[in-house]
Amino acid sequence: MPDTSPGPVAVDTMGGDHGPAAIVAGAIAAVRTNGTRLILVGDGPTIYDLLTEHGAAGEVPIAHAGEILSMEEGALASRRKPRSSIAICCRLIRSGQASAMVSAGTTAGVVSTARLRLRAQHGVMRPAIAVTLPTRPRPTVLLDAGATTDAKPEMLAQFAALGTAYAQVALGVPEPRVGLLTIGVEPGKGNKLTRRAYELLTAIPVDFVGNMEGDELLTGRADVIVSDGFTGNVALKSVEGAARLAVAEVQAALTATRVAKLAALPHRRRLRELTHRLDSATYGGGVLLGLNGTVVIAHGGSNAKAITSACALARDLCAGDIVERIKERVLATRLPRFGRRD
Repeated sequence: MPDTSPGPVAVDTMGGDHGPAAIVAGAIAAVRTNGTRLILVGDGPTIYDLLTEHGAAGEVPIAHAGEILSMEEGALASRRKPRSSIAICCRLIRSGQASAMVSAGTTAGVVSTARLRLRAQHGVMRPAIAVTLPTRPRPTVLLDAGATTDAKPEMLAQFAALGTAYAQVALGVPEPRVGLLTIGVEPGKGNKLTRRAYELLTAIPVDFVGNMEGDELLTGRADVIVSDGFTGNVALKSVEGAARLAVAEVQAALTATRVAKLAALPHRRRLRELTHRLDSATYGGGVLLGLNGTVVIAHGGSNAKAITSACALARDLCAGDIVERIKERVLATRLPRFGRRD
């Protein structure tokens, strides 16, 4: 029988704040612990030396890239550097040699390069970055987290379709509930963008639960929360900052005195679970949805653990055929205005 398993994941080793060392270490862990098939993309000699240090020379294929998009470069650099490691990852996907890519590089560079070289799926007006928030009993998907800052109402409605497909594949939610992030729960609240988006969301086949305010992001009221990229990115960074503060304060309080340390002993397991759930490295990063390929954008500050998680996420999304699921959802939720690229 033919092999129906997804192809390898192309990993951009040249992005991120910690350089190739952290990326390669995380990639090796993904191969050895999860059996994830990878192709490491970047400066060939550098990658080979790092693989040798880990005793993994010859264990993971290497694709050489002659150029690098630095963390300081923006969207325009994607055209100036056609041989960058991000561009080579996209080329591997288009040629069928890879099924997905992972990059911890500059978000603007990854988004612009992927849009240029992978192109949007038919009917998709703009791609969106989907991220997972640490809600209970399961994570919540927030999109857009920064790909499209100046969105139109039709785009927000379409983001609901993208997020629904993502929640079904990544989180296993059969019928995800969709909420709209704005400044009030009443239907008439918000600006022109969100008021019109509300009307569209009530007219398409998604389980729309209405408007949501910022203090409801972590309540689990919705499985998918849609927003324009500007608002979504601010909301995401606020949640990440609050989570880091909460973990740091709890750890400081429980280690301040000997009595506090003893009192915390019976709760160590729960505290470890909480720390794990609030750690962004657990989730692997955001996913750029709506393109002809799977793109996972890891945090710029990703450590090896985060890269391992990102590789596993990319593999699982491909196994769940996320691109085809999005295609089906976009067709099912298409309104007369959908499909127009503004």
